[in-house]
Amino acid sequence: MSTQTPAIQIPDSATSNSIYTRVTWRFMPLLFVCYVVAYLDRVNVGFAKLQMLSDLNFSEAMYGFGAGIFFIGYFFFEVPSNLLLHRLGARRWIARIMLTWAVLSAATAWVTTPTMFYVLRFFLGVAEAGFFPGLVLYLTYWFPSHRRGKMIAFLMAGNPVAGIVGGPDFRLHHAAPRGARGPCRLAVAVHSGGRPRADSRSRHFLVPR
Repeated sequence: MSTQTPAIQIPDSATSNSIYTRVTWRFMPLLFVCYVVAYLDRVNVGFAKLQMLSDLNFSEAMYGFGAGIFFIGYFFFEVPSNLLLHRLGARRWIARIMLTWAVLSAATAWVTTPTMFYVLRFFLGVAEAGFFPGLVLYLTYWFPSHRRGKMIAFLMAGNPVAGIVGGPDFRLHHAAPRGARGPCRLAVAVHSGGRPRADSRSRHFLVPR
């Protein structure tokens, strides 16, 4: 039985604005960082291509198939992932997504054949499936519709931010093993595992001290 509850309905007032400001600062910075990392994970294979093709003797067709197969896994497991998030809770499921995603991303450092590349890319898509829709679903537990749009727009701002930091980040890490971002993502996942919850026990921070 799901323990999730709908967004708290509070009339607009100075008090409600203060409460929603607390909720925003409680969750949105971490969710924003997670989304930036998610978008980086989708585009970093393009940066890796600059050296990967010659290092592993991959053809353009091999690279293109491996890059694209990610979205096959993502597509087929997106809805099941969200159903599990609703059933198990955002805290556990978002942390699970990022933990498995971190391990698989780091595992690409050991790719030596096209088959390994295809398999890891497919399961990386499976691991990441439902992440962004899951964040949107999670926001429905905390924000009413007239406030939710701003929060989603804030998350979407992670796209250009990821583009801005992605290039310089690749230049700094191009000499490191492929998948070196995995440990960083693992740290974010461990931290997020102690954060997002959507049941009544997680609302203690709304009580004035």
